[in-house]
Amino acid sequence: MEKTSLKTVVFITGAFVHHSCWDDWKSHFESKGYRTIVPPWPHKNASAEALRNSHPNRDIAAIRLSALTDYYDHIVRALPEKPILVGHSIGGLITQLLLQRGLAQSGVAIHSVPPQGIMTFKFSFLKAGWGPLGFFTPAGKSFLMSFDQWKYAFTNGMDCEVQKEAYYHYTIPESKLIVRDTITASAKVNFDNPHVPLLLTAGSEDHTIPASLNYANYKKYHKSNSITDYKEFKGRNHFVLGQTTWKEDADYILEWLSKHS
Repeated sequence: MEKTSLKTVVFITGAFVHHSCWDDWKSHFESKGYRTIVPPWPHKNASAEALRNSHPNRDIAAIRLSALTDYYDHIVRALPEKPILVGHSIGGLITQLLLQRGLAQSGVAIHSVPPQGIMTFKFSFLKAGWGPLGFFTPAGKSFLMSFDQWKYAFTNGMDCEVQKEAYYHYTIPESKLIVRDTITASAKVNFDNPHVPLLLTAGSEDHTIPASLNYANYKKYHKSNSITDYKEFKGRNHFVLGQTTWKEDADYILEWLSKHS
């Protein structure tokens, strides 16, 4: 694959994980000629261990989806040209929201939390999401995923030692409110609007965002008359960015971007 003319990629991190989850992706994209930036979420510019030690963290607990989307909006508007947006999970949702604002030249939503109105009653989705939603617990207290929750929601199917290492390196406290916001008007997308090219990817083993949910998200765009593509990868769970197969996924995305950005 030929190198690009230094287009900028903004990687948008999802919930529950440290932004260093993009480190390998960042290096790989840069080796292909892209500029990359990985902005940490507000109040999360510290190591994963330091953030865990800060739990319960009231600043993190107060993060809302609208404010976080605006935060990335400001970052993107400050760039000299429209970037490529690549987001994971809630970062994938924010990617879709920013595409609605006309702020990118193309977008990739990896195992994306779907916009408002797209739901599933699949058991794995309900089980993975119940703890982070934090119903009947104080909204002013951040949520920190237990190792057992991490094993089910992110790293299911992986070797236990690998799960432990990933938990230590990446798990951080999260806002319960931002998880709840994903089913509100803050997550609203007008699927009929024309948009720049958008790729949605999914994983066959993802408990948190089942592939069927990503496919339903993809199908919603059918009236937009815009390039919208979908790819399901076999064997991928919600820890897709850090699985041993990450480079295969990244290369597929790079190839797609070479045609659509």
